[in-house]
Amino acid sequence: MESSEMQRLYDAMEHRLKLVKTGFRRYLYPKIDWRDHLICIKGARGTGKTTLLLQRYLEAFKGNRGGGALYVSADDLWFSKHSLKDVADYLCSHGVGHLFIDEVHHAEDWQRMIKNIVDEYGELDVVYSGSSLLKLERGRSDLSRRQAVYDLRGMSFREFLEFEGVASFHALPLEELLANHREIALELTSKVKVLPHFAKYLKCGFYPFYKSVHGMYESRLNEIANQVLESDLPAVEDVSPATIRKIKRMLMVLAGSCPQLPKMNSLYAELETTRAQGLKMLDILERAALLQQLKSEKATLKDLSRPDKIYPDNPNMMHALTTRADVGTMRGTFFLNQLRGAGHDVKYPPRGDFKVDGRWLFEVGGAGKGFSQIADEPDSYVVNDDVEIGFGSKIPLWLFGFLY
Repeated sequence: MESSEMQRLYDAMEHRLKLVKTGFRRYLYPKIDWRDHLICIKGARGTGKTTLLLQRYLEAFKGNRGGGALYVSADDLWFSKHSLKDVADYLCSHGVGHLFIDEVHHAEDWQRMIKNIVDEYGELDVVYSGSSLLKLERGRSDLSRRQAVYDLRGMSFREFLEFEGVASFHALPLEELLANHREIALELTSKVKVLPHFAKYLKCGFYPFYKSVHGMYESRLNEIANQVLESDLPAVEDVSPATIRKIKRMLMVLAGSCPQLPKMNSLYAELETTRAQGLKMLDILERAALLQQLKSEKATLKDLSRPDKIYPDNPNMMHALTTRADVGTMRGTFFLNQLRGAGHDVKYPPRGDFKVDGRWLFEVGGAGKGFSQIADEPDSYVVNDDVEIGFGSKIPLWLFGFLY
């Protein structure tokens, strides 16, 4: 391939690099071992994967632009006449050892293409990402033994404070938070008026792009949900337009009734679908990062596929999908989202709201919430909203936003 044909990609990269800010980096950036030969960074739309790739380019190759690496986005029209393999061939023949591929799911037969590049161009290190969780999940099995996979979540409350320029704090292991929450909260609140920032975060702080869309943020989240169901889903599942409409209807019904599980048989009847198909729809919505399923810690093998409660994926998405967000649901959604974002296993217990890692029991509520529902339970805690500082086994809700 002639260098003149590649110039379009280099020009596009330079344009993107000029727009990248390097002052704030997502929690995942320092956790990635960039020495790996093949790296996959997956995450929901809008979580900042493009920025992360470009920041890595600036850090590692800033003084050697065009010589050490190339960033491309597979949705560029350039790829209507060329392939990723064409790019890999050109780079290797010109001594370039690193390729960053964004929006990889737009490339035709991308799994096979990545596999062939890794097999044929051993001197080329590849980092790729994509915004379609459903498409990337489908392709993981083909590449599982070859790649290191990282999951970029939406922003934690801790990251939001740094992104806003309010304050910078380190992430807290859960065990440290539980043991020293009062001292930690006293230190943090001496520097920051936490509760007003927390209220803002719940509405518009999970996806970093909120700063660039201003008053159109909730509309953008609705667009993301539609894109996932209308574009990503048909690409990986054999679904008809009628089924997609049913899944959309299910999403809206569940978002309005969370966290209590509605009478699912009635919902299936309303959607004119079967229980098996309904459970498949729930699985799709969870894999697409639109809903969270909470299953019982006492579930039998027969009940493993059935959730005991359903929550929106995150508080921002809840605001976008419902006209009137229930405050109790908002608390549970935030807690569950942040614990799972930090890698913890969360189940629905016989008493209380959440059982974490099979050990800690939590009841989540407002400022006046007490221990009546989990009295005498070992390793139990009450999580209170609308309070800055806790005491004993009562912990402020906002503090769980510091886990990652």
